[in-house]
Amino acid sequence: MVEFRLPKNSRIKPGKVWPRPDSARVREYQVYRYDPDTGENPRIDTYFVDETDCGPMVLDALLWIKNKVDPTLTLRRSCREGVCGSCSMNIGGLNTLACTKSADDFSGAVKVYPLPHLPVVKDLVPDLSTFYAQHRSIEPWLQTKSPEPGTEWRQSRDDREKLDGLYECILCACCSASCPSYWWNGERYLGPAVLLQAYRWLIDSRDEATGERLDNLEDPFRLYRCHTIMNCANTCPKGLNPAKAIAEIKKMMVERRV
Repeated sequence: MVEFRLPKNSRIKPGKVWPRPDSARVREYQVYRYDPDTGENPRIDTYFVDETDCGPMVLDALLWIKNKVDPTLTLRRSCREGVCGSCSMNIGGLNTLACTKSADDFSGAVKVYPLPHLPVVKDLVPDLSTFYAQHRSIEPWLQTKSPEPGTEWRQSRDDREKLDGLYECILCACCSASCPSYWWNGERYLGPAVLLQAYRWLIDSRDEATGERLDNLEDPFRLYRCHTIMNCANTCPKGLNPAKAIAEIKKMMVERRV
Protein backbone atom coordinates (compact mmCIF):
# COMPACT_ATOMS: atom_id res chain seq x y z
CA MET A 1 0.00 0.00 0.00
CA VAL A 2 1.36 3.39 -1.02
CA GLU A 3 1.56 5.98 1.73
CA PHE A 4 1.79 9.67 0.90
CA ARG A 5 3.08 12.26 3.31
CA LEU A 6 2.29 15.93 3.11
CA PRO A 7 5.30 18.26 3.08
CA LYS A 8 6.35 19.76 6.38
CA ASN A 9 4.29 22.79 7.43
CA SER A 10 1.64 22.10 4.78
CA ARG A 11 -1.21 21.53 7.21
CA ILE A 12 -3.02 24.75 8.08
CA LYS A 13 -4.35 25.08 11.62
CA PRO A 14 -6.95 27.45 13.08
CA GLY A 15 -5.48 30.70 14.30
CA LYS A 16 -6.48 33.58 16.51
CA VAL A 17 -9.86 35.28 16.33
CA TRP A 18 -9.33 38.99 16.94
CA PRO A 19 -11.88 41.22 18.70
CA ARG A 20 -14.84 42.49 16.73
CA PRO A 21 -15.11 46.30 16.56
CA ASP A 22 -18.26 48.04 17.72
CA SER A 23 -19.61 49.18 14.35
CA ALA A 24 -22.69 48.80 12.20
CA ARG A 25 -20.60 47.74 9.19
CA VAL A 26 -18.13 44.99 9.90
CA ARG A 27 -16.60 42.54 7.43
CA GLU A 28 -14.80 39.34 8.36
CA TYR A 29 -11.35 38.59 6.89
CA GLN A 30 -9.70 35.18 7.15
CA VAL A 31 -5.99 35.72 6.53
CA TYR A 32 -3.20 33.19 6.01
CA ARG A 33 -0.38 33.59 8.54
CA TYR A 34 2.99 31.86 8.40
CA ASP A 35 6.33 32.71 9.97
CA PRO A 36 9.07 30.21 9.02
CA ASP A 37 11.26 31.44 11.87
CA THR A 38 8.88 29.96 14.45
CA GLY A 39 8.87 26.46 12.94
CA GLU A 40 5.08 26.30 13.42
CA ASN A 41 2.51 25.32 10.83
CA PRO A 42 0.59 28.02 8.94
CA ARG A 43 -2.63 29.23 10.50
CA ILE A 44 -5.70 31.23 9.53
CA ASP A 45 -6.33 34.31 11.68
CA THR A 46 -9.78 35.90 11.68
CA TYR A 47 -10.10 39.69 11.74
CA PHE A 48 -13.12 41.98 11.72
CA VAL A 49 -12.73 45.23 9.80
CA ASP A 50 -14.76 48.36 10.51
CA GLU A 51 -15.81 49.37 6.99
CA THR A 52 -16.91 52.82 8.15
CA ASP A 53 -13.24 53.51 8.95
CA CYS A 54 -11.69 51.80 5.93
CA GLY A 55 -11.39 52.17 2.15
CA PRO A 56 -13.32 49.92 -0.27
CA MET A 57 -10.51 47.66 -1.49
CA VAL A 58 -9.13 44.50 0.08
CA LEU A 59 -5.72 46.17 0.40
CA ASP A 60 -7.34 48.97 2.39
CA ALA A 61 -8.70 46.37 4.79
CA LEU A 62 -5.36 44.58 5.14
CA LEU A 63 -3.61 47.86 5.89
CA TRP A 64 -6.36 48.74 8.37
CA ILE A 65 -5.70 45.40 10.11
CA LYS A 66 -1.95 46.00 10.12
CA ASN A 67 -2.22 49.58 11.37
CA LYS A 68 -4.98 49.18 13.95
CA VAL A 69 -5.18 45.53 14.98
CA ASP A 70 -2.13 43.39 14.26
CA PRO A 71 1.15 45.08 13.23
CA THR A 72 2.81 41.68 12.69
CA LEU A 73 0.79 41.01 9.54
CA THR A 74 3.21 41.02 6.59
CA LEU A 75 2.36 41.88 2.97
CA ARG A 76 3.77 43.66 -0.06
CA ARG A 77 2.24 46.81 -1.50
CA SER A 78 3.37 49.98 -3.19
CA CYS A 79 1.39 51.94 -5.79
CA ARG A 80 -2.19 51.08 -4.70
CA GLU A 81 -3.28 51.73 -8.31
CA GLY A 82 -2.86 48.33 -10.03
CA VAL A 83 0.42 49.37 -11.64
CA CYS A 84 3.28 47.85 -9.64
CA GLY A 85 1.93 44.32 -9.07
CA SER A 86 3.33 44.20 -5.53
CA CYS A 87 0.11 43.27 -3.74
CA SER A 88 -0.72 40.19 -5.82
CA MET A 89 -2.30 37.46 -3.69
CA ASN A 90 -5.08 34.89 -3.72
CA ILE A 91 -8.34 36.51 -2.63
CA GLY A 92 -11.52 34.46 -2.50
CA GLY A 93 -9.85 31.72 -4.53
CA LEU A 94 -8.65 33.99 -7.35
CA ASN A 95 -5.16 35.35 -7.94
CA THR A 96 -5.52 39.10 -8.23
CA LEU A 97 -4.33 42.47 -6.92
CA ALA A 98 -5.51 43.45 -3.46
CA CYS A 99 -5.47 47.14 -4.40
CA THR A 100 -8.00 46.72 -7.23
CA LYS A 101 -10.19 44.00 -5.68
CA SER A 102 -13.26 45.45 -4.02
CA ALA A 103 -14.40 43.97 -0.72
CA ASP A 104 -17.98 44.40 -1.95
CA ASP A 105 -17.35 41.57 -4.43
CA PHE A 106 -17.76 39.18 -1.48
CA SER A 107 -20.98 38.45 0.37
CA GLY A 108 -19.35 36.64 3.29
CA ALA A 109 -15.91 36.39 4.80
CA VAL A 110 -13.00 37.45 2.59
CA LYS A 111 -10.36 34.70 2.46
CA VAL A 112 -6.85 35.98 1.76
CA TYR A 113 -3.87 33.73 0.96
CA PRO A 114 -0.47 34.28 -0.69
CA LEU A 115 -0.06 33.32 -4.34
CA PRO A 116 -0.35 29.51 -4.51
CA HIS A 117 2.42 26.98 -5.18
CA LEU A 118 5.24 29.40 -4.37
CA PRO A 119 7.49 29.33 -1.29
CA VAL A 120 6.22 31.73 1.36
CA VAL A 121 8.66 34.23 2.86
CA LYS A 122 6.15 35.28 5.51
CA ASP A 123 2.36 35.59 5.70
CA LEU A 124 1.16 37.00 2.34
CA VAL A 125 4.64 37.45 0.83
CA PRO A 126 5.66 34.76 -1.71
CA ASP A 127 9.24 34.13 -2.79
CA LEU A 128 9.50 35.35 -6.41
CA SER A 129 13.24 34.85 -6.81
CA THR A 130 12.87 32.13 -9.46
CA PHE A 131 10.18 34.11 -11.26
CA TYR A 132 12.42 37.19 -11.54
CA ALA A 133 15.43 35.10 -12.59
CA GLN A 134 13.35 33.58 -15.38
CA HIS A 135 12.30 37.04 -16.51
CA ARG A 136 15.95 38.10 -16.57
CA SER A 137 16.81 35.02 -18.67
CA ILE A 138 14.77 36.23 -21.68
CA GLU A 139 16.79 39.48 -21.75
CA PRO A 140 13.80 41.85 -21.70
CA TRP A 141 15.36 44.87 -23.34
CA LEU A 142 15.82 46.18 -26.87
CA GLN A 143 18.66 44.44 -28.71
CA THR A 144 19.96 45.88 -31.99
CA LYS A 145 22.89 45.52 -34.35
CA SER A 146 22.27 48.67 -36.39
CA PRO A 147 24.08 51.90 -35.49
CA GLU A 148 22.23 53.71 -32.74
CA PRO A 149 20.17 56.63 -34.08
CA GLY A 150 20.88 60.14 -32.95
CA THR A 151 17.47 60.63 -31.36
CA GLU A 152 15.24 57.57 -31.02
CA TRP A 153 14.36 54.21 -32.55
CA ARG A 154 11.39 55.06 -34.77
CA GLN A 155 8.40 52.75 -35.11
CA SER A 156 5.28 52.90 -37.28
CA ARG A 157 1.86 53.22 -35.72
CA ASP A 158 0.90 49.73 -36.95
CA ASP A 159 4.02 48.16 -35.46
CA ARG A 160 3.42 49.95 -32.19
CA GLU A 161 -0.13 48.61 -32.02
CA LYS A 162 1.21 45.04 -32.17
CA LEU A 163 2.54 45.56 -28.64
CA ASP A 164 -0.92 46.33 -27.22
CA GLY A 165 -1.98 43.57 -24.84
CA LEU A 166 1.66 42.76 -24.08
CA TYR A 167 3.46 45.80 -22.69
CA GLU A 168 0.77 46.28 -20.03
CA CYS A 169 2.01 43.24 -18.07
CA ILE A 170 3.12 44.35 -14.59
CA LEU A 171 4.83 41.06 -13.60
CA CYS A 172 2.48 40.48 -10.68
CA ALA A 173 2.85 36.68 -11.23
CA CYS A 174 -0.89 36.07 -10.83
CA CYS A 175 -0.99 34.12 -14.11
CA SER A 176 2.12 32.02 -13.48
CA ALA A 177 0.93 31.14 -9.98
CA SER A 178 -2.40 29.94 -11.43
CA CYS A 179 -0.80 27.68 -14.08
CA PRO A 180 -0.66 23.94 -13.25
CA SER A 181 2.22 23.45 -15.69
CA TYR A 182 4.18 26.08 -13.76
CA TRP A 183 3.30 24.36 -10.48
CA TRP A 184 4.73 21.09 -11.76
CA ASN A 185 7.74 22.40 -13.69
CA GLY A 186 8.38 25.83 -12.20
CA GLU A 187 12.16 25.40 -12.27
CA ARG A 188 12.25 24.73 -16.03
CA TYR A 189 9.02 26.03 -17.60
CA LEU A 190 9.16 29.82 -17.92
CA GLY A 191 5.46 30.27 -17.25
CA PRO A 192 2.84 32.52 -18.86
CA ALA A 193 4.04 35.88 -17.51
CA VAL A 194 7.64 35.48 -18.68
CA LEU A 195 6.61 34.05 -22.06
CA LEU A 196 4.21 36.94 -22.60
CA GLN A 197 7.16 39.26 -21.97
CA ALA A 198 9.30 37.19 -24.35
CA TYR A 199 6.73 37.58 -27.14
CA ARG A 200 6.57 41.33 -26.50
CA TRP A 201 10.24 41.58 -27.57
CA LEU A 202 9.95 39.00 -30.35
CA ILE A 203 7.44 41.11 -32.26
CA ASP A 204 8.93 44.52 -31.51
CA SER A 205 9.87 45.88 -34.96
CA ARG A 206 12.86 47.72 -33.48
CA ASP A 207 14.46 44.58 -32.03
CA GLU A 208 17.03 42.73 -34.16
CA ALA A 209 17.64 39.63 -32.06
CA THR A 210 14.60 37.55 -33.05
CA GLY A 211 16.63 34.49 -34.04
CA GLU A 212 18.64 34.49 -30.81
CA ARG A 213 15.49 34.96 -28.74
CA LEU A 214 13.77 32.01 -30.42
CA ASP A 215 16.90 29.89 -29.94
CA ASN A 216 16.75 30.72 -26.24
CA LEU A 217 13.16 29.44 -26.05
CA GLU A 218 13.70 26.30 -28.17
CA ASP A 219 13.51 23.78 -25.36
CA PRO A 220 11.05 21.03 -24.38
CA PHE A 221 10.37 22.72 -21.04
CA ARG A 222 11.00 26.47 -21.34
CA LEU A 223 8.17 26.95 -23.85
CA TYR A 224 6.33 23.74 -24.63
CA ARG A 225 4.84 22.91 -21.21
CA CYS A 226 1.87 25.18 -21.96
CA HIS A 227 -1.27 23.06 -22.44
CA THR A 228 -3.66 26.00 -23.06
CA ILE A 229 -5.56 25.52 -19.81
CA MET A 230 -6.32 29.28 -19.91
CA ASN A 231 -6.07 29.86 -16.17
CA CYS A 232 -3.60 32.63 -16.99
CA ALA A 233 -6.08 34.61 -19.07
CA ASN A 234 -8.87 34.06 -16.57
CA THR A 235 -6.90 35.43 -13.62
CA CYS A 236 -4.88 38.27 -15.17
CA PRO A 237 -5.89 41.50 -13.35
CA LYS A 238 -4.93 43.54 -16.44
CA GLY A 239 -7.13 41.50 -18.79
CA LEU A 240 -4.22 40.14 -20.85
CA ASN A 241 -4.01 36.78 -22.61
CA PRO A 242 -0.65 35.06 -22.04
CA ALA A 243 -1.90 31.82 -23.61
CA LYS A 244 -2.38 33.61 -26.94
CA ALA A 245 1.14 35.03 -26.76
CA ILE A 246 2.55 31.56 -26.09
CA ALA A 247 0.65 30.17 -29.08
CA GLU A 248 2.12 32.91 -31.25
CA ILE A 249 5.64 32.03 -30.12
CA LYS A 250 5.02 28.38 -31.02
CA LYS A 251 3.78 29.54 -34.43
CA MET A 252 6.98 31.54 -34.94
CA MET A 253 9.00 28.44 -34.07
CA VAL A 254 7.21 26.44 -36.77
CA GLU A 255 7.42 29.17 -39.40
CA ARG A 256 11.16 29.59 -39.10
CA ARG A 257 11.68 25.88 -39.83
CA VAL A 258 9.77 26.04 -43.13
